[in-house]
Amino acid sequence: MASKVEGNQKVDPVRVPLETDQGILESEERKWGLPLKEAYKHGLSFYKEKEGKAIHLSYEDRLKLVAYTQQTAHGPLDVNSAPPLGVLDVIGRDRRAAWQMLGQMSQIQAMAGFVHTLDRLCPLFKPYLEAIQKDLEEKKQQELKKSEEEKAHSELQNRIIMEKEKQQSTKLTEEQQVQRIKDALNAQTYDQFLQYAQQQYPGNFDQQAILIRQLQDQHYQQYIQQLAVDQRLANSSIDQKDDSDYENDISGKEIAKDCNLNEIDNGITDNKEIQTIDKINSEYVEETREEESDGDDGLPYVEEARMWTRGDIIQFKESAREGGGRLTVGHGETVTVRVPTHPRAGCLCWEFATDGYDIGFGLYFEWTKTQTTEVTIHVSETDEEDDEDDGDEEFTAQESNDPEIGSEIRSLNKQKPLLSLVVPIYRRDCHTEVYAGSHTYPGEGVYLLKFDNTYSLWRSKTLYYKVYYTQ
Repeated sequence: MASKVEGNQKVDPVRVPLETDQGILESEERKWGLPLKEAYKHGLSFYKEKEGKAIHLSYEDRLKLVAYTQQTAHGPLDVNSAPPLGVLDVIGRDRRAAWQMLGQMSQIQAMAGFVHTLDRLCPLFKPYLEAIQKDLEEKKQQELKKSEEEKAHSELQNRIIMEKEKQQSTKLTEEQQVQRIKDALNAQTYDQFLQYAQQQYPGNFDQQAILIRQLQDQHYQQYIQQLAVDQRLANSSIDQKDDSDYENDISGKEIAKDCNLNEIDNGITDNKEIQTIDKINSEYVEETREEESDGDDGLPYVEEARMWTRGDIIQFKESAREGGGRLTVGHGETVTVRVPTHPRAGCLCWEFATDGYDIGFGLYFEWTKTQTTEVTIHVSETDEEDDEDDGDEEFTAQESNDPEIGSEIRSLNKQKPLLSLVVPIYRRDCHTEVYAGSHTYPGEGVYLLKFDNTYSLWRSKTLYYKVYYTQ
């Protein structure tokens, strides 16, 4: 009986094509969508779980599958090292015979043979693998999505932290900047405020300290207001004229030729005082108020002036000093430089700077005919003194004594020469950089360059200036 069974179990197992193991691995992965080892592992689990329940295989088919598993686990059968079988162990002999039939088949080929045989014998196996593959893909997508969400959340948290740190740093920087401004302003004004406080409260140190503190706070607020005014004025940039046929350089009362305005470098100073902290690398054009051509005064239209700054202040001061363009503006005084229009020119250009402290500057145009081109200088205690000598005439130019708020033009009568405002009077940080500008002639008349020091109660200012003609 044993020999009969033995003869019936000479099976011819399904063999995969004789290819390289690497080729088999790639081919099987393309077919099943899973690595061969994963497909074999799931196939073995499927067989153990479903055999006798969802699937019913013949005795020979079961021998084939067991032979593939033995070849996969142990390699080719070694009869000499295999344990002996019992006399009545018929199934063991059949299994060993099926295993021996696989010969020198590799582990990869054995796994592929098991999977192919199971797929052929059980139609449910392939959908089973497809379900596993789909489940793995869904889990992979979920893990990828979760990873992306965690990464996005982490990036968002990092951005929030960085933004908070940036805001804190900005706030701290602003507070430090405000404190530096206050310290610098206080250092500049402490001596004069102390002198004033001692005059107001002699011997009372507590009241002196309170007054000094109040004056320092007021000075800081005025400084911030001035910066805001300058910021509103410096809202556009206009290029200088390219053509310059000739220029007359007037320093004080002297006229020099061949001075090209376009050769002025718009440099930037490396060292700036406190009043220009927020105007580093600035090149700006200051807008001036246009006079209404259809107003009651009937004045012609006056173009806006062009203004800019440059940084070679030391060289400029030396050049202006050599040309005679140096004068002192006493405390509480206003110096007016009268520059008549030149018959051979079409544009007025100016430059100025001071030592140590700022000064107010404004520009007017007087509609009057003059027979001379000589530059004259007039000194007054206030801007309004220019008009007091001619009080009986019907037109005067009234300006505010406070250079922080500019000037106003009011027509009172029409016998005095008419004035047009070109540049309102504001305090300029000309102690840190050279202030320059130009203006196209609106007609024949006299330009009034006003340097205002009326706001300074104790300090005189040293002024360096140049005036140019150009076509």
